[in-house]
Amino acid sequence: VQLQAFGGGLVQAGGSLTLSCAASTITFIHYTMAWFRQAPGKDREFVASHRWRGNTEYNVDSVNGRFTIYGDNAKKMVHLHMNTLKAEDTAVYYCAVDPKGLSSRDVRAYDYWGQGTQVTVSS
Repeated sequence: VQLQAFGGGLVQAGGSLTLSCAASTITFIHYTMAWFRQAPGKDREFVASHRWRGNTEYNVDSVNGRFTIYGDNAKKMVHLHMNTLKAEDTAVYYCAVDPKGLSSRDVRAYDYWGQGTQVTVSS
């Protein structure tokens, strides 16, 4: 399974950015696609997930209604639209796939990872 993440970049605080992840080689029927992020010196952190059936979950403590995840099952893609970005959102964002299709915030549940895309928010 190959995951390709794109859409990162430099944005001013208060701005918006949309990340996308393509997992075109997925053949699983049930799967979960998620976004994690990792800031320098910190652990990788769950951001949001989208299950094949449409359920979504968010790390409310971190994104608090500012981010929206939506998926396109036909294209095997997931997008993360980020609004009202803050300096603390600066991190490398990774997309990941859990081929079991479960709802998990644990990095260990995800078997496949993209290469990461840098998001930098300037204050």
